[in-house]
Amino acid sequence: MILHVLVHKADIQDQEGGKELLEPLKGCFPRLKLIWADSAYKKGDFIAWVKETFSWKVEVVEHPWSGQRGVWAPKDTAVDWEKIRPNGFHVLKWRWIVERTFAWLSTWRRLAKDYEVLPSSEEAWISLAMIRLMVRRLARAAETTREQVRQARSP
Repeated sequence: MILHVLVHKADIQDQEGGKELLEPLKGCFPRLKLIWADSAYKKGDFIAWVKETFSWKVEVVEHPWSGQRGVWAPKDTAVDWEKIRPNGFHVLKWRWIVERTFAWLSTWRRLAKDYEVLPSSEEAWISLAMIRLMVRRLARAAETTREQVRQARSP
């Protein structure tokens, strides 16, 4: 479930956009303790700002080899590069949640392309898509519960 939506210009760095996104949430989610973020949010003072402003922890989700440029090894030593920096696609822990949400949103024709002129209308469409998703889940859960009650009552 998306807690808040913000669509802004493309020329804003991630950490600055993150501050714009979170600023209005001050005092809204008292039980929230942890935010997962992309490695772009390590730049600047975003993590410290979130800790100071909200007392939330920001956990950066990245590959273990992110930022690694090379490896020191003694001369004539065989280096297993596949162990150090594997090739191909690798699933990042928790990153799939964001990617899955983007996939859900892209199933809406209106959100698959950038049709909107105003950022506020794009935010409204994202909110509508997530509301529809949550209502369908609740309806499905209610139907399952009704079915279980019917089966329990039948002889």
